[in-house]
Amino acid sequence: MQMGNKKMKDSSRETFYNNFKKTLKSFVVMLPVLLGVILLIGLFKTYITPDLISSIFKGELLQDTFIGSLIGSISAGNPISSFIIGGELLKEGVSLFAVTAFIVAWVTVGIIQLPAEASILGKRFALTRNFISFVFAIIVAIATVLTLRIFT
Repeated sequence: MQMGNKKMKDSSRETFYNNFKKTLKSFVVMLPVLLGVILLIGLFKTYITPDLISSIFKGELLQDTFIGSLIGSISAGNPISSFIIGGELLKEGVSLFAVTAFIVAWVTVGIIQLPAEASILGKRFALTRNFISFVFAIIVAIATVLTLRIFT
């Protein structure tokens, strides 16, 4: 009985150390991304002034949602970055419609990756997928914010 208990402890300890190593490795891999996000925020705060933001986003539901989706479509980057940029936009008074459209488009539409996608999957498919994703980014943003307003 004692021997089986010792084997379980050793196995648990080994599992713990293996999981710890995996977690540490994941953190090390994510560290450059996190550093990049911090630097991106610094650039964002320096070059994107509140006046520039208010000149782009006028507070009109459809126009702001469309512009947010457009900016998200032509931007490229990590989804984590989009959340941080979206938070900064919200702090600057940009509507939740525009920020939600930006985040959805950032993740689903890939204008930057369009040539590669077209060469692999075909031009027609790539264009159709990106167009549908763009339209749905707007629809999802409006539906999400309206749903949030109804249930809060």
